Amino acid sequence: MVALSFQGGRASPAQPQHPSLCSGRAAGVIRIRCGIAEPSGEPAPLGQKTRYHDGIFEKAFMTLFARKMEKFSDPPAGKARENKGWWDWGYDYESFVDVSRRVMQRRSRIQQQQVVREVLLSMLPPGAPAQFRKLFPPTKWAAEFNAALTVPFFDWLVGPSEVVEVEINGVKQKSGVHIKKCRYLENSGCVGMCVNMCKIPTQDFFTNEFGLPLTMTPNFEDMSCDMVYGQSPPTFEEDPVSKQPCYADICSMAKPSSSVCPKLQA
Repeated sequence: MVALSFQGGRASPAQPQHPSLCSGRAAGVIRIRCGIAEPSGEPAPLGQKTRYHDGIFEKAFMTLFARKMEKFSDPPAGKARENKGWWDWGYDYESFVDVSRRVMQRRSRIQQQQVVREVLLSMLPPGAPAQFRKLFPPTKWAAEFNAALTVPFFDWLVGPSEVVEVEINGVKQKSGVHIKKCRYLENSGCVGMCVNMCKIPTQDFFTNEFGLPLTMTPNFEDMSCDMVYGQSPPTFEEDPVSKQPCYADICSMAKPSSSVCPKLQA
């Protein structure tokens, strides 16, 4: 097992690092002000930008995921698609998010989710889902074990998280994961990317491919998220995220006139 490292921290005033996220108001709730995070191991407070200090393992995962997704993305505006070698570490987190954004272009909500499913399957050896089902049947132990694995293995993607106790069908178990401030949502500033490129496909992958139910509940007010292994997710139509408006002032694809993020519509 590889434990991935993370350094984030308290935010202090600095020159803007990400102009699209440095000022403004999101859905009447979030005010963004850029800062540099000190290395305390925690994300910057809401409204300030967290700075991550990624190591070789984090960059390896970013590069792996970004290369897989590049196959489905449009090339950057005004540029030809680059043919990078596998040892070209040209992908940082911003590049990874940019690839995700380009995957969204000209694709419906369902098509975006299908791309993520194909990317996830392509990273597994043949027969892996069936083996997972044998090793991790939908039991309390399996749910708790996967929650424990999520904290170190997904640190590079979502930032600091912790295992928490939840109650499922009257049974208390430590199969919940609280993501303190999702790195993916913070960097993309996009409701549609959070839902279509992370929440829904991840839920579906664990629930349908691996046979272990998973529910993810993002909080768009503070950018945290709660994952609960062992809990079946609601249908998209019954999920509150299906009615979520854009981050009107920080998302480059936002439509402030729409009451629901356009990327969530069929």
